[in-house]
Amino acid sequence: MPTGATPEDAGSVDRLILDAARDCVAEFGVRRTTLAEVARRAGVSRPTVYRRWPDSRALIGELLVRELRTIIAAAVPETGDARTRLVTGVVGGAAQVRSNALFGKIFRTDTDLMLTYVFGRLGRNQRELLDLFGTGIREGQADGSVRPGDPAQLAAMLLLIAQSAVQSAATVAGLLDGPAMDTELRHALDAYLAPEAPPFRKE
Repeated sequence: MPTGATPEDAGSVDRLILDAARDCVAEFGVRRTTLAEVARRAGVSRPTVYRRWPDSRALIGELLVRELRTIIAAAVPETGDARTRLVTGVVGGAAQVRSNALFGKIFRTDTDLMLTYVFGRLGRNQRELLDLFGTGIREGQADGSVRPGDPAQLAAMLLLIAQSAVQSAATVAGLLDGPAMDTELRHALDAYLAPEAPPFRKE
């Protein structure tokens, strides 16, 4: 951080760089996005970018984490029981990812890189989502809206279902358009998390 700079200044520079990186990826795709172009668009020097991110891969990874966090936070409602909030957030988040300009560009031009950055390994993006899902599951178990089970394992399965709904949506678009995909994903997640009904006892 430059002498006399404050944390707020540093945060503003980070946001400028990430915003510029988002514009570059949305326009050019991942492979053609360079730190030099990001620096130019952000109005900062290249050393300023390199001090924060050693290469474009690290910068884009951070950008995708920010994008996913923003999408999910906006999708989770403030009312309802914990299961309803979690399911609504995941369904809405998946729909936003499918229609998001940034992710859409990567899916169209850099599919293999998208799989690496977001789906190919248990990286920072997945851990962010696992933490978020695990928190919602524990809250649901506390209020009785989510079935018993290891929250980490339930969160992992939730992640697999959500990733499939995003990653493979285009392959079944003729059978499940956007609204239909949302409806069926909601049913799948809600049924997976719902407590089992008590067995019927004949009087």
